[in-house]
Amino acid sequence: MPDTPWSLISGLLGICSVVLSAQGNILTFVFGFGQVATYTYLCVREQFYAEIALNIYYFVTMIYGVYVWKKRLQTDSSLQIQTRQLRGKSLPLLLLSVTAFSVLVGWFLQVYTDDPQPYLDAFTTVPALVAQILMILAYREQWYIWMMVDVLALVMWLRAGNYCMAAQYFFWCANCVYGYVQWTRYAERPLR
Repeated sequence: MPDTPWSLISGLLGICSVVLSAQGNILTFVFGFGQVATYTYLCVREQFYAEIALNIYYFVTMIYGVYVWKKRLQTDSSLQIQTRQLRGKSLPLLLLSVTAFSVLVGWFLQVYTDDPQPYLDAFTTVPALVAQILMILAYREQWYIWMMVDVLALVMWLRAGNYCMAAQYFFWCANCVYGYVQWTRYAERPLR
């Protein structure tokens, strides 16, 4: 599907949402709900089935995310949360599990659906499930996983010929670096 006004709207809502997320700002969820609705519509048109399922998941987890982030807000009346980091070998084990499950989902999409990019669809979906949970629970390592997802989604949308969505994912890649730096700073700040 070529670029449409929905692509532009979804991209702008997504950019606002991830910038606010990188800042640890709870308002990320306001823009996130709008982005999920418009992006899901675009994925339906492209038959990216795993992405559709992922956005249903995002909608549900964002409701929970508002609740969790409210509990982690700084008491200085800012809208920023206190972040944290994974310990030990958690991240390598998590990445290995995500990779194995992504291969399995890609195979399933290739065999049982008409998804035009089954492995890209799987590798942008399965890791995002984990990254979303890490984001909601305020772990800074989410940004590593989001970077992988965003690079692969950029390729997927370029191959689909939708340059607005590709531009969004390019921006999101840069935001991952910004988010990691910000969340590292927030993790060092005591919860008030």
